[in-house]
Amino acid sequence: MTAGLELHGPQKLYEQWEHEQWNPFAIDLAADREQWQAMNAADRALVLWALSSLMVAEERITTQFAALIMAAESEEEATFLATQQVDEARHMQHYARFQGEVIADHQAIATHVARSREQLGDPFGVIFDQALVEAHRRLAEDPSDRAAKVAFVTTYHLVIESTLGLTAFEFIIRYLGRERLLPGFAEGYTKIHHDEQRHIAYGVGYLRTAVADDAASADTVRATLRRLLPAVAAALAPPGAGGTDFEALGATSDEIRDFALGGLTRRLNIVGVPLETLV
Repeated sequence: MTAGLELHGPQKLYEQWEHEQWNPFAIDLAADREQWQAMNAADRALVLWALSSLMVAEERITTQFAALIMAAESEEEATFLATQQVDEARHMQHYARFQGEVIADHQAIATHVARSREQLGDPFGVIFDQALVEAHRRLAEDPSDRAAKVAFVTTYHLVIESTLGLTAFEFIIRYLGRERLLPGFAEGYTKIHHDEQRHIAYGVGYLRTAVADDAASADTVRATLRRLLPAVAAALAPPGAGGTDFEALGATSDEIRDFALGGLTRRLNIVGVPLETLV
């Protein structure tokens, strides 16, 4: 079992959601505004890169999700998946509010997303603008297509939310805590992390059941990961890192990659598709 990951079914996950509501507009950002103005250019650029990746990711995963709700196979699953889309919209609102009240000014979310994209490299486009959009389009065309659903959940829950999302949280929140920076942002980001634990539990549980029911689903998981893992590895590095060795947010490239790979390995073992079978 992956540490911190409990594989409850959709009904239990829905009940947890009802008890874990939060309001992104109730978080105090006053200290964040003061700190942002006082930060030096280098620190600000580093934090802006990290926050930009979260802004772009949340916009994509909010708008590229509805097909999975259409593909639900029970009322309980549909109900839980509806809560996940609400969660993603709430996360996007938190990041947009921070962009509007701390970094820049009040703008439409699309404006914040466009500005954030300027901070990111090509690997983000491969994952979020190509792979995720294509997986969503394929599932929307035929919500009954099991292979399309497995590919989407692998892309969304296993690659984006688990491997990229949990790794980003680990090192961003560690950096902000060590530097005592942006307490309001960190409060909201921690609540987002709790939401995403539910989402990941659903995704890993769904894939485990799909693989146990049908060996072809394991092949779909493997094929999806083989296509995406090179872009995932590249996305973990800040733009302009200039090679495989780098430092970001006070962590080395080896630390970041080891954390991401370790988490993916544990989740794949639960799913029933060990990492070594991808080779």
